[in-house]
Amino acid sequence: MRRPSQSAFEASKGHPYEQGFDLRLVPEKLAEPFHWSGPRTVFVNSMSDLFQPEVPDAYIEDVVRVMVEANWHTYQVLTKRSERLRDLLSTKLRFASKRRHIWWGVSVEDKRHGLPRVKHLRSAPGAVKFLSIEPLLEDLGPFDISGIDWAIIGGESGHGARPMDERWVIKLLKLCRRDDVAFFFKQWGGVHKSTTGRLLHGRTYDEMPALSAAEIPPRKNRQYAALTWQNRAKIWLSPPTPQNLVPLQALAGDCKEGINERCAAVEWPTISVRSFPIPSDR
Repeated sequence: MRRPSQSAFEASKGHPYEQGFDLRLVPEKLAEPFHWSGPRTVFVNSMSDLFQPEVPDAYIEDVVRVMVEANWHTYQVLTKRSERLRDLLSTKLRFASKRRHIWWGVSVEDKRHGLPRVKHLRSAPGAVKFLSIEPLLEDLGPFDISGIDWAIIGGESGHGARPMDERWVIKLLKLCRRDDVAFFFKQWGGVHKSTTGRLLHGRTYDEMPALSAAEIPPRKNRQYAALTWQNRAKIWLSPPTPQNLVPLQALAGDCKEGINERCAAVEWPTISVRSFPIPSDR
């Protein structure tokens, strides 16, 4: 898939990637979900990976605590760092593991790299789990998809796109039907994806998990929460010292109860990265 150049973003003042693609935290975005006027479906860091090794555990925890607190939105979190996702959901992020408005997903492109991620996700605690099988580069064969709630399937697009065999897609559809997994077919892809479309068996497949977000609170409450997270952001923007690396609870108290253009998700870039696509573990 063709990606925009670094210079294009650097020329856009105020864009999250204005400073290029070197990894950096964007804590000034932490309060953003409290400012949106209505509930949204949010793709968290669509052009990066929240679980990259260089991102501190404490920062990931802050991002997730925002998602827990601003629970009138639905969040889609996609990663290739499936082992770290599993480990953190089992420990530091366990407080968020049962929240149905937070969807945890992994990328699956082939057998070698993708299928181990499926195993990691299946073994992680999480109320809603999904697979982004895009681009699908080969026949994945039989694998255990039990415990997964949603599968997004699509072919590679752009210059040099590798073709996707219809038989691979049909096998995945049968697998999803067997284990009652929602099936979303995004595109056939190709050099000109607009001409290949997204019909399978003469129809579209737009299945998704049911949304389970809370009612949006009064504006005054959201403004107060946003102010709290703006103050938290100042700590991340300051040079680290033993004095300012305090846990979130000391600042705001415990959080209260509270993937793409086809899925109509908005972007929430809490980090930016060096290059495209999302770096893999290859």
